[in-house]
Amino acid sequence: MTSNSTNSWQSYYAPQSVAEAVALLQRYDGRARVIGGGTDLVVETRRGLHRPVDAMVDASRIAGLDRITEEDGYIVIGCGVTHSQIIGNELIHRYGRCLAESCSVIGGPQVRNVGTLAGNVAHALPAGDGTIGLLALGGEIEVAGIGGTHWMQLQDSFRAPGKSFIDRHREVLTRLRFRPTGTDEGSAYQRVMRPQGLCLPIISMAVRLQRRDDTIADARISMGPVGPVPYLAEPAMETLIGGAVSTEQFEKATDVALSCVSLRASKYRASHAYREAMVRTYLPDILWRAARRAAGDEASS
Repeated sequence: MTSNSTNSWQSYYAPQSVAEAVALLQRYDGRARVIGGGTDLVVETRRGLHRPVDAMVDASRIAGLDRITEEDGYIVIGCGVTHSQIIGNELIHRYGRCLAESCSVIGGPQVRNVGTLAGNVAHALPAGDGTIGLLALGGEIEVAGIGGTHWMQLQDSFRAPGKSFIDRHREVLTRLRFRPTGTDEGSAYQRVMRPQGLCLPIISMAVRLQRRDDTIADARISMGPVGPVPYLAEPAMETLIGGAVSTEQFEKATDVALSCVSLRASKYRASHAYREAMVRTYLPDILWRAARRAAGDEASS
């Protein structure tokens, strides 16, 4: 427990168990906040984006939740796992390639060494890189609170830009998981950003695709920022399923995806027309990348 010089909170806790973390939140009764790596916390607090709290509860130090495991048919990621751990993990590369790719473009090495996927997800930004990768994989999240622990679909956790249905003043996001890609599945991720290195993406997209020979058996497409929350492009996914693994089919799905999203125009990042052009350029490309990986070409880039 330490004091903070910004006067935004008075106490800092690093609980060693989920039960301890939940008990602290209950004790503070809404006046404490859960953090993961905390890479965005100080900046956003100084900008007045968070209401003042009395304590910070750091979930990244909870014993046993700093590793990636394979359990009961899932790849499970603890809330203390950093982006760098995900990037370097063999299970993620083998069974969830788009997640490794999405985490690899977050910030710089220092941020990736500290920031966590759980923090990225709880942050609920419309284009959170790790979030977009996990969403394409069909990710789920485990939430612990005073009423117990439960799993929920990742896409059901988003409420509004930067707002999650996870109550970070009373609940802890403890673990994340996804079903591993099979021998006939592949995944891929693409982020477009300004060459000056602005940290916010112009567009980011991830794909999970299953094929049976030259037919698309199943597909998931996630995108951001194309609306108030990370977007699962279900109409485009439905367009793909049952169709041929072909440029024509991928371009058709891209048209459907664009017809269902709201692309922003920003003088600091990109015009509406430029964002649309990037989706038309890169979505068919990452669909092909995922399709080649589903056919066994793991070296496909």
